[in-house]
Amino acid sequence: MLLIHCPYCEMDRPELEFRYAGEAHVARPQDPEAYADEDWGKFLYLRSNPKGLHAERWRHTNGCGRFFNCVRDTISDKITVTYKSGTPRPESAK
Repeated sequence: MLLIHCPYCEMDRPELEFRYAGEAHVARPQDPEAYADEDWGKFLYLRSNPKGLHAERWRHTNGCGRFFNCVRDTISDKITVTYKSGTPRPESAK
């Protein structure tokens, strides 16, 4: 079981208290009406699937209920850093 550090609660908690919420730092289009159906489908469903470090969004559902970002190594499943939503990915985790 993973222990995940919530940057808002400042605690390490078991992964059962959290829910995965997709790839982090995906910017929503400014004008979605201008997107063709094919482009909108790509935005909704196509995400990067890297081997190695990957920025993800998580939600502390059984704690503070807030969303935050983390960088997880998809090979080892180790979380290297967690950080608050709205902040850029730390340089040390790139």
